[in-house]
Amino acid sequence: MVSHAHWRLARDRKVAQGIAEDPEVAKRREEIQLAFDLGQAVYDRRTALGISQTELAQRAGMTQPQVSKLELGGTMPTLPLLARLARAMDASLSVELDGDTSVVAFRARTTAA
Repeated sequence: MVSHAHWRLARDRKVAQGIAEDPEVAKRREEIQLAFDLGQAVYDRRTALGISQTELAQRAGMTQPQVSKLELGGTMPTLPLLARLARAMDASLSVELDGDTSVVAFRARTTAA
C-alpha cells in the first residue's frame, strides 16, 4: 500500500522535473485527498467533543470499525451518512472544493440567543 505522503512526494518530484502527471493518477489522488480530508474533519470534531469512536458510532448508527476506517480516509461516505455524522456531532459540515484543493470541516452549531 502506498502512503499518502509517498504519493505527494512522487507528484512533487514529477512537477519539479516538468513531467506531466497521468490524468487517471491525478484523479485518483484527488479522490484519496478528499477522503483523507473528510476523515480528518471527523476525527477533529470527535476529539474536540471528547468522545470515543464507539460513542460516535452509536450516535450516528454506525459501527466503531466504520468510524475508524472513515477517519483514516479509507472510505468515501455518502451524503446521508455525512448528514448523520453532522447531527451526531452537533455540527454543520462545510466542504469547499476549488480545483485540486479541498477544505472540509465540521463546525459546532451555534445556538441563537
